[in-house]
Amino acid sequence: MNTIQPGTFTFLKKLAINNNREWFNENKSLYTASQENVISFLEDLIKEMSAFDEDLAKIDPKKAMFRIYRDTRFSKDKVPYKTNFGASLGMGKGSQKGGYYLHIEPGKSFLAGGIYMPESSVLKEVRKEVSLYGDDFLKILNQKDFKKHFPELDQDGKLKKVPQGFEKEDPMAEYLKLKNFIVLYRLKDEEILDKKAVQNLTKIFSLMKPFNDFLNTPFV
Repeated sequence: MNTIQPGTFTFLKKLAINNNREWFNENKSLYTASQENVISFLEDLIKEMSAFDEDLAKIDPKKAMFRIYRDTRFSKDKVPYKTNFGASLGMGKGSQKGGYYLHIEPGKSFLAGGIYMPESSVLKEVRKEVSLYGDDFLKILNQKDFKKHFPELDQDGKLKKVPQGFEKEDPMAEYLKLKNFIVLYRLKDEEILDKKAVQNLTKIFSLMKPFNDFLNTPFV
């Protein structure tokens, strides 16, 4: 099994300190080596994860990785590079399907799963599903191992009021206010660098499968 090399973390740490085009161009070989390391790691991770979610088998690890170059056109922050390697394993902004995401960054690595910033039509369908089948949804969230790893759903951008089309008294009201349906598990550096990282991360990702299956039900 491929592992994330310490050199990849070293590159990201140096980039965080020297986030400019001159340094990046002078150290392009470090970037290339780190990028190839992450792609190899993703290759093995996708293979392992396909055992519990066969849809992942068709994902190309190279295409799964996000570009390291930041889009600064509409941002006040003109820093040119991201200081992480991110990979979408079926999950992305505006996606119509629940998936998985891996974020590698010294001191800030994490795994995520679910639907991120879905289009309003998709979000409405997911909310309907949560409202209609609240007991099934809560059963997934309260499953022992799931709850241990993901104590709560992401609250970012949560609405103050229950959205239009739903009853204020809906027992699932707090969940209906969510804009994203995401779970997140923070990783220590040693967990990413562990020789058994592929197997260990696969186990955590596998806990997200019933959650994603529920979110995907309206679109199957």
